Amino acid sequence: QVQLVESGGGLVQAGGSLRLSCVASGGTFSRYGMGWFRQAPGKERQFVAALSWTGGNTYYADSVKGRFTISRDNAKNTVYLQMNSLKPEDTAVYYCAASIRPRAGPVLNEYNYWGQGTQVTVSS
Repeated sequence: QVQLVESGGGLVQAGGSLRLSCVASGGTFSRYGMGWFRQAPGKERQFVAALSWTGGNTYYADSVKGRFTISRDNAKNTVYLQMNSLKPEDTAVYYCAASIRPRAGPVLNEYNYWGQGTQVTVSS
């Protein structure tokens, strides 16, 4: 059973930056496609970014393209989400997800394992 633990969330002013981390255990991390999703209060969980198992393919939601960067370190079983130029509308709980598909994309049900989430709050 794969376990995912996110960290790095917090409160930041608009225009600021945060880096989220997600550490995986219990599986072969290097074989998983990885993704980040977010869920704001009263809204559905939405796709943010995804990364293939080698790190060679990335996918971003239009709303974060050019501001967020997803990356992974397979030696550390960790995936990151670097978030720059944050906006109040980025406020949400951010979830890390792992897929047994090596190149998972923006669809929630492509992912088999989920973390508990980390809160990101961007003040105006």
